[in-house]
Amino acid sequence: MLNIEPFHCRSWRPFYAILGTTQQFIMIHAVLIFNTSGIPRLTKFYTPLHQSSQTLIQKIFSLISIRPAGLCNFLDAPELEAFLSPKDDSDERWRVVYRNYATLYFVFVVDGAESELGILDLIQVFVEALDRHFENVCELDLVFHFDEAHHILAEIIQGGLVLETNGDEISNSVKLASKARRSSFVSANPLSLGSGGGGGPRSGSIQTPLGWLTDKLTGVATR
Repeated sequence: MLNIEPFHCRSWRPFYAILGTTQQFIMIHAVLIFNTSGIPRLTKFYTPLHQSSQTLIQKIFSLISIRPAGLCNFLDAPELEAFLSPKDDSDERWRVVYRNYATLYFVFVVDGAESELGILDLIQVFVEALDRHFENVCELDLVFHFDEAHHILAEIIQGGLVLETNGDEISNSVKLASKARRSSFVSANPLSLGSGGGGGPRSGSIQTPLGWLTDKLTGVATR
């Protein structure tokens, strides 16, 4: 369970609405989640890499893991230019913005011109969306439900641009997609009796044909 402090978000409009275009404005280059041992739990890159993602993650982890708790949550990282595609404006620098929740680091790699406080707000939006969906999110949720974590991220960011920051809208979209996925599974698997209710992933799961058969055999054996 992550210790999520209240962190009130400013009212944002999607970046593409502010800029009027989605071309040449990729401001978020990567979203990473890794634990305090440097093991990645979620990785999403919006800019092509020149080297392996694992090498980049290890480099970022080495930059932030040694920082004392009292320092600010962002730092310039010119070291990352070797990993990401070159930019037209050579004066710009890559910036790492992060927050630490319990055993997890949530890290955004952004342009140096991006607002650090705005990205900290965005990290909080992402964490609260995860917490809302998983009902007190913990590291194991990201391990066993990584596809749902990616889906939540996709509701917030697409192509390096922020699409949505309203928690209710994000939650509703994720719930609708989960409901449609369950309905599709049940239609394709007639033996899957029951879809586990409408709560989060822990409140119930889709019963597979193997699980249904196991339940039946167990019932026979107890008679």
